[in-house]
Amino acid sequence: MAKDVSLIDQTGWLRPIICWAIALIVFFPILMMLITAFKTEQQAISVPPSFIFEPTVENFGIVQERSDYLKFAINSVITAFGSTILALIIAIPAAYSMAFYPAKRTKDMLLWMLSTKMLPAVGVLVPIYVLCQKTGLLDTTLALTIIYTLINLPIVVWMLFSYFKDIPRDILEAVRLDGADTLGEIRHVLIPLSLGGIASTALLSIVLSWNEAFWSINLTSANAGTLATMISTYSSPEGLFWAKLSAASTLACAPIIILGWFCQKQLVQGLTFGAVK
Repeated sequence: MAKDVSLIDQTGWLRPIICWAIALIVFFPILMMLITAFKTEQQAISVPPSFIFEPTVENFGIVQERSDYLKFAINSVITAFGSTILALIIAIPAAYSMAFYPAKRTKDMLLWMLSTKMLPAVGVLVPIYVLCQKTGLLDTTLALTIIYTLINLPIVVWMLFSYFKDIPRDILEAVRLDGADTLGEIRHVLIPLSLGGIASTALLSIVLSWNEAFWSINLTSANAGTLATMISTYSSPEGLFWAKLSAASTLACAPIIILGWFCQKQLVQGLTFGAVK
């Protein structure tokens, strides 16, 4: 018995240590990026790296002067939140119909939607680029908003479908007997009952859209570029300016990290309870 208790105590100490070690490994690149952002270029490329230095905020001023950070940040906000709102407008009725009025091929349809996430983005780059060029949507936030919506729509539908399935059908039937139509059911019953799930789904969609770089870099430039596009401009034939690149990356990551920190409960709930349920 004493041996068993000893093993339990050892396991109890070991798990937190392992968790902290994994967390430090994951956080270490972010910490180095943050530290490098306050160094000069000479200090940033020094070997071995120095951790004791006089910090400077010059890099952040250079990023704002060279790249107009606010413009790229506004474009990121427009595309991330715009695509999320559009995806929810499409996904809520779709998930509602699949959850409460399933057809014979509903599961097949859900699996097909999820399988589109396996398609390499580079495989459809040329036709989408040509479509945007022909329709005048090249280098516009509208094009990115539509593309981000289509990219995230399968995940949004899957997660909302999982949440809606947990709502008792008896509630909707009672509301229907009271004379509510389909829109009334969704607006007055479905959305209030699943508001937490919708919030988790929206937050995850915002994060995915904010971090999307492939389409932003290939379809936009100065007018509609997002923060991912801004970061890519700090790679030049002369090499990488590590201090300025770290400052730009810090400014690009800060808003979404702060949002994720304040909404971490909803994000964890969405990742562990939604589409993977």
